Amino acid sequence: MIETIRFWAIVSLVGLGVFFTFVSTVGVLRLPDVYARAHTASQTDTLGAGLALAGVALALGWQHAAVYTVLLLFFIFVTNPTAAHAIARSAAETGVEPQLDEEASDAAGGKTGTGSGSETGAETDTGGEPR
Repeated sequence: MIETIRFWAIVSLVGLGVFFTFVSTVGVLRLPDVYARAHTASQTDTLGAGLALAGVALALGWQHAAVYTVLLLFFIFVTNPTAAHAIARSAAETGVEPQLDEEASDAAGGKTGTGSGSETGAETDTGGEPR
């Protein structure tokens, strides 16, 4: 009975870990800018790796390898968000601006401005000068 519960706990943890890692991968590929990508990579990838490593530690039982797995889990919980913060801060210091929703709709072909001609919301935000 206990082994069955342990087995399904391992399968659930590893399965959820793979799911969140997959969500992170899709987010990094589909999101528009470095800030959103760093956000999804730091949160969902940390959660995915954490759940998968927790499943591995549970599968290993009380062995030295399980202790190393827990230490690796702690290392990932500390370094993933720190690395994402460093990437976002570096992007901010080099002048990379986040892509806003109105810019995404402009890129998709929709116009947000109410003016005539080629004037869009993105151009009027900067005083009419292109970005």
